[in-house]
Amino acid sequence: MNPDLDLTLQRTIRAPRAVVWSAWTDPDRFAKWFIPAPMVCVVDRLEARPGGALVTRMSEDGVAFVPHVDAIFLVVDNLERIVFTNAIDSAWRPALPAPVPMTAEIVLADHPEGTDYRVVVRHGDPSARERHEKLGFFDGWNMVTTQLAQSVE
Repeated sequence: MNPDLDLTLQRTIRAPRAVVWSAWTDPDRFAKWFIPAPMVCVVDRLEARPGGALVTRMSEDGVAFVPHVDAIFLVVDNLERIVFTNAIDSAWRPALPAPVPMTAEIVLADHPEGTDYRVVVRHGDPSARERHEKLGFFDGWNMVTTQLAQSVE
C-alpha cells in the first residue's frame, strides 16, 4: 500500500466468505451490486481466472447500455483474492481507460462476524489517484460495497 498512489476501503460483511466470493465470481450475482443503484449493470464476460475477461455495460434507464468496464483478471486465488486491471483490456491489449487506469485488489478473509473485505485500488501516478478520489472513489466504491453486503447478508 502506497498512500500517494493507492485508495483503500475495508468493511466487515456479515456473510460467509464463500458467499461473498460467489457474489464476485457469479455473473448474475455480480450484476446485481457492481454499479451504484439505480444504474443497471449487464455482465458480458466474467471469467474469474488469471487472464480472464471482465466486461460490463451500464444503463441509467435499463434500456440503453454503454460500456462500463473492459478489464482482465490478473490473480484469482479461490475464496481469498481477486486482482483485476483495466489498463489491459479483455483482448489483452494495452488500454487507456476513462476515467483512470487502475489495478484493484479484493482480499477476503474470515472474520468472527462474517468476512473481512478489503480493497486496494492502485494507480500509476499521484495525479491518477487524485483524479479517482475527486471523481468520487469513496462514495462509489462504498456504495457498491454496501450493495454487495446487502446482496449477501
